[in-house]
Amino acid sequence: MLKQRIITALVLVALFLGALFLLPIQWFTLATVAVILLGGWEWANLSNLNRALRFVFLAALGLALIGTAQYVFSMEFGNPDTARARHILAVACGWWALAFLWVQSYPASAMLWGNRWARGLIGLVVLVPAWLSMVILRGQEHGAWLVLFVVAVVVAADVGAYFVGRRFGKHKLAREVSPGKSWEGFFGGLAACLVLAISVSVLLDLPLKNSVLFSFGILVTAVASVIGDLVESMFKRHRGIKDSSHILPGHGGILDRLDSLSAALPVFTMAALASELPKYL
Repeated sequence: MLKQRIITALVLVALFLGALFLLPIQWFTLATVAVILLGGWEWANLSNLNRALRFVFLAALGLALIGTAQYVFSMEFGNPDTARARHILAVACGWWALAFLWVQSYPASAMLWGNRWARGLIGLVVLVPAWLSMVILRGQEHGAWLVLFVVAVVVAADVGAYFVGRRFGKHKLAREVSPGKSWEGFFGGLAACLVLAISVSVLLDLPLKNSVLFSFGILVTAVASVIGDLVESMFKRHRGIKDSSHILPGHGGILDRLDSLSAALPVFTMAALASELPKYL
């Protein structure tokens, strides 16, 4: 199993980096649409939709992606309407704040979202802004590095939480959803991300105001990444499954790899736009 996980991880990293740095923005956009649609099929399963309704959900997701692209982008994907983009990203950020409250009150909160249609609608709120954020970031100057940095934030939060939680973890973060996560690990992950944010701010020589905004944005991004992980765990626990699918040998499904990123991307994109980070790269 370990060998299988390593091989799959290496293939995924190679495909991701190749698409991120080598594909032009139009082809990158199409590639991310394909990934989001695969994730949408898995989300339909998490929503307990039957096979026929899963195709209906995929159609709704596809229309939502097209409508969002027409609303936000002008003639080219690298040139978004910033105000319109922020409207959608603000909705996504608000959703993740609400989702954390649901995680904390699970299983009682299931009465609010346990209906399969509600879960399907939530899937659109999760997947569409994640895709939009990815495309907006990639379309910026040096956008590939921005996307890669979001991944680095998620990894830093995860690694910091793992080591600190393993050493000091005593107080459960969300006992009913993910018993292995602790508040100590959570703050350890935030500390790792703060170090990363300060290091990048110094490296890019950001003005103090922008540096503070950027660091704050990174911390909120790290918090969002944890919420994204917990929310998918909550849905899987409610559905009674361990993985969203088995499409990735040794790693489960697409959503199992994108859960943290789906929340981190909209938050980071909002922070990047607010701090005007792209112009400093």
